[in-house]
Amino acid sequence: MSATTRGDDWPGVRPEVVAEVVAGLSARLQKRLDGAAAKLAQRPVTRDGDEWRVQVDEESLLVLRAPGGVVTDPADVHCGCLLAPACVHRAAAVTLCPIVDATEPPSAPDAPSGAEPPDAHEASEPAKASEPAEATEAAEAPGAVSERDAATPALTPLTPPERAAARHLHRAACAVLAAGVSGAGAVSQAELLRAAHRARLAGLYRPAAAAVAVVTRIRAARSGAPDHRLADLVAALRDLLDLTTTLTTTTGSTPELRGTARQAYAEEGGLRLYGLFAEPVLTATHAGVVSWAVDADGRLSTVADVTPHGDAAAAAPLAVGAGNRTVRLGDAALSHREFSRAGLAVQGATRSTTGRLGAGASVRAVRAAGTDWTAPPAARLWSDEPAAQVARALAAQELPYESRPAGSDLLFLDVNLLGTAPYGPGGEPRLLARCGAGGLNGGPDNSLVIALRAGHEHPELAFRANLALLATAPGLRLRVIGRLERADRPELRLLAIGTAPDAPGPLALPADRAGRVNLGLERLQTADLPADTVTGPTAAPAPPAEGPPVHVLGRRVEQTVTTGRHSLAPSTATAAADRSLLRAAGLATAAQLLDGLRAAAANQQRDVFGRIVQDDHDAFATAWLAAAAYTEALAAALCSAAWAPEEAVTGKA
Repeated sequence: MSATTRGDDWPGVRPEVVAEVVAGLSARLQKRLDGAAAKLAQRPVTRDGDEWRVQVDEESLLVLRAPGGVVTDPADVHCGCLLAPACVHRAAAVTLCPIVDATEPPSAPDAPSGAEPPDAHEASEPAKASEPAEATEAAEAPGAVSERDAATPALTPLTPPERAAARHLHRAACAVLAAGVSGAGAVSQAELLRAAHRARLAGLYRPAAAAVAVVTRIRAARSGAPDHRLADLVAALRDLLDLTTTLTTTTGSTPELRGTARQAYAEEGGLRLYGLFAEPVLTATHAGVVSWAVDADGRLSTVADVTPHGDAAAAAPLAVGAGNRTVRLGDAALSHREFSRAGLAVQGATRSTTGRLGAGASVRAVRAAGTDWTAPPAARLWSDEPAAQVARALAAQELPYESRPAGSDLLFLDVNLLGTAPYGPGGEPRLLARCGAGGLNGGPDNSLVIALRAGHEHPELAFRANLALLATAPGLRLRVIGRLERADRPELRLLAIGTAPDAPGPLALPADRAGRVNLGLERLQTADLPADTVTGPTAAPAPPAEGPPVHVLGRRVEQTVTTGRHSLAPSTATAAADRSLLRAAGLATAAQLLDGLRAAAANQQRDVFGRIVQDDHDAFATAWLAAAAYTEALAAALCSAAWAPEEAVTGKA
């Protein structure tokens, strides 16, 4: 049966297919590729089983054969024009198809957005294997770094094919950075994908996956995708250049640098799991749900049900509806919504180092009783001070993504809602809350004012509506779970709420809600809030003064990614003003890095006719990477300082 689909409903494609098809074009046709792709995107697409068809013109029909929804061979892309197979139509088609990495299983949303993305926020990075004994010795606090992770593994020499692949990938990444989003067209993207495929064949799985993530985010930026975030693209490109620079400048590599082709699972035996909450997963290519659970030892685990989608309009309802799907773990007959409040007794359990539970044929699971957030073992998640939780989350960010424990970026807090007030540099109204001991019983005021943000900004998810309703209830005492938003002021993306143990009035929720709400899947009603707290919007305390001018360097780092190397050519007066502002704030290193970045951008050789001679952009990429790494480290330090108790900051000063 044939059905007409949306123009963006193309099948997935493997990176190596894009690289090979684009490489088959002549230099003349490569120059026309971006324009041809834009025209082809306007043509209607029809699907008949595993075939996608596009009528290019009156005589030419383009057919993509994609078993399972993914084009895995260049021969599966057929065109009826006279220039086929070396025609621009085939290359334009694979350029429009979303990239599906060979190592990509859907994952939990604490993945890098990253573009991708998340099975994520967030995607699909390979994970390293772990031994069963090591898995059972995981840290008590979620996201804590184990001794095994802290140990420095021995370097192993790179083989000639590995070193050549790393250099190829580094040159391609440098070229993409120098071109910027505006200049990194289909040909540049295909070259980076070709280098990624070569790296994967050489066993450099982690750099290859990082390169695919960069291309995916560049495509989202160029197409104006609603989930595009410049910060995610900057982070992806920084990680890729950091990996390739390390591989090409050191004498060897570690397993963490290489990565693995598939995520490994360790046998856990029997597990008693207690559901915590569930959240929707929504990216440019995938939608679904992930449930979070805690075991008797306090370790977090995830169970995900995330599938590809081809229609952006239907993606949000698909993610919300996924909450009613049955948890795919043994013979358990409960939905993700139910599991977020119930429990599971699992036999033959397997779990990855990132906390993802396996669903193999030998796994057996039956429904069991859940636990309140105020009772063990869930209550221990709220036992650590906010500053300690933030330190744990920031420390985990220093690890490779595939080595980060599940929930390493989650915070578990008890808060008092304050109402809405302007917050941050732009003065945008935010729902504020007070967290910590605010001078109770005559004691010192160790509280923090934090901004609560929606877990996901998509309007069809329940996050924003629930946040708006909570803003009408200042004084409400809540126990919350959220994802740390790294900023120079305390910010938290709210995921789930429940009644705090010392709250004067509990949430008036139905009995089947078990006293808590999954904010992305379920909508709060006015009747769910204690009546004596719903008083309407109230002004909250003013936020602290502006922080140091980190944006002066950060925006140049982002500007390079957006518009390329040639954008860093300000007037002498502008450069002097930036330098003066940074030095006056005590950021002398930032001023030096910014001057170095501008100097490297302008340092290009010219021939006798004054034309720029193309180089490998290595020196410029090195200067950009130094500035980006400094910006990253400074942002983490400012975030840590923002969450520190006031007396601790005063004592350090």
